[in-house]
Amino acid sequence: MHKRPEKKKKIRFNGIISKDDLRDVLASMGQLNVKNEELEAMIKEASGPINFTVFLTMFGEKLKGADPEDVIVSAFKVLDPEGTGFIKKQFLEELLTTQCDRFSAEEMKNLWAAFPPDVAGNVDYKNICYVITHGEEKEE
Repeated sequence: MHKRPEKKKKIRFNGIISKDDLRDVLASMGQLNVKNEELEAMIKEASGPINFTVFLTMFGEKLKGADPEDVIVSAFKVLDPEGTGFIKKQFLEELLTTQCDRFSAEEMKNLWAAFPPDVAGNVDYKNICYVITHGEEKEE
């Protein structure tokens, strides 16, 4: 009897970051043996369910002293499990228009004008992070 090849686990983001999601993020940063008690303490630090904005705030507080660009890039990497440096436009737009401080249609239009996706619909989040933290260099 032949075994079926295992399907690659597809990540579905429901807007709330769970204990397992936190474990995965920490593992991707090299902290592999985080105890349940530590994860539960992190979850208790939040005033309610941990959405993306709360996560970014908590993550930033944990990395005080780090370069803000590194903090923001690390947060985006959670949404990029393959480490490509890109996020699909459709996925990012869905997050930004349905979670936390939701972007309006006009704000999304401005985002895509400033950071147009490539022909495959990929958005270079490292470029976005650079511009957020360093400003855009103007050509003369």
